[in-house]
Amino acid sequence: MTFKDLQLNAKILKAVSEQNYSTPTPIQEKTIPLVLDGIDVIGCAQTGTGKTAAFALPILERLFNLADAKKGEKQIKALIVTPTRELTIQIEENFKMYSTYTNLRTASVYGGISIEPQIELLKKGVDILIATPGRLLDLHKRDILNLDYIQTLVLDEADMMLDMGFIDDVKKIARLCPPKKQTLLFSATMPPKIDALANELLTEPEKVSVSVLSSAAKTISQELYMVPKPQKIELCLHLLRNDLRGNMIIFRRTKFGVDKLEETLLKNKYKVDTIHGDKTQVARTKALNKFKNNDVNILIATDVAARGIDIPDLDIVINFDLPNIPEAYVHRIGRTGRAGKEGRALSFCSADEKTYVKEIQQLLGKLIPIEENHPYPLDPAAKPEVHKKQGSKYKKGRKSVGSKAKKKRWY
Repeated sequence: MTFKDLQLNAKILKAVSEQNYSTPTPIQEKTIPLVLDGIDVIGCAQTGTGKTAAFALPILERLFNLADAKKGEKQIKALIVTPTRELTIQIEENFKMYSTYTNLRTASVYGGISIEPQIELLKKGVDILIATPGRLLDLHKRDILNLDYIQTLVLDEADMMLDMGFIDDVKKIARLCPPKKQTLLFSATMPPKIDALANELLTEPEKVSVSVLSSAAKTISQELYMVPKPQKIELCLHLLRNDLRGNMIIFRRTKFGVDKLEETLLKNKYKVDTIHGDKTQVARTKALNKFKNNDVNILIATDVAARGIDIPDLDIVINFDLPNIPEAYVHRIGRTGRAGKEGRALSFCSADEKTYVKEIQQLLGKLIPIEENHPYPLDPAAKPEVHKKQGSKYKKGRKSVGSKAKKKRWY
């Protein structure tokens, strides 16, 4: 199948062709016809599967065919709700790219910057709005937004909106839109609360799912380093000095951890910047642009800040802290090894993260190879407080991490 087979307008196809898109991804092939038919959709797909185009292209097709898409007062007819500012900007860029040869207007609104320019932008009229929940509700409260003409509501990265506490806001936004509308919900994972949300907001939806592991994952070399938590920074520096080259993202679990690692790497003369929730939107955008422009080659980020960011040609992903959600691991490493290119994913695992590794490997359906040739191996004696609770610390220690064969029991 090609994009021409999906019955899209010639002007949209021209824009798609200029992006060197020829064959739809699985999520696009399954979703686009459903959206064109006006059917509600639950899509389960991770970043990097072509999810944005899966809903953007059919939305543009439907709006392009409306009489008032070419002239007259513009009302918001499609609303895309996303959890983060970066994802909002990314989706806006995609919509504008795909609608280059149409008269459809796209805008985005999000917090972290002045609201006044966004108000002025909305007063000029837009067809498609991409928004974070908080800023959207703020603008509606000020009577700046009219959601009475919404025909399609998209809830993107629903599981992240759940994690960030936005679900009540999402429900409120859905109620502010007309009862008769098409609703599309996309989520990388489908926990029970997201299933419940979908049942509440969608009408007879079709479910579309693509494999948790994208085909790009086959080109990713995965490596697991067992290391005491206090020596993770030393291991990171060792690898940067002796092994790692190219553009890389290092994931840390907390904002404090991001800042601490940045301070260490800057002292060691590495070109590095960071993105996390405490940074202003201007600072986050600046950091991302520096990375994309090769002014820095290391970006340190939290999961929330990095979700949805599209960075082409990423060589390496380092999981400095392992995620406690297995799917998050897949999302992280899926940022490298794209479009058939080779990528590397390195994970540092301390004693208290062994459960995370086990759950990740269960999701992957295979073991992650352990790299033992490094100067900071995990020592059984480094976990005395755990072993004391279980009895003899040395006996327990040898059982769990003594021989190479027995190591695998707790991974």
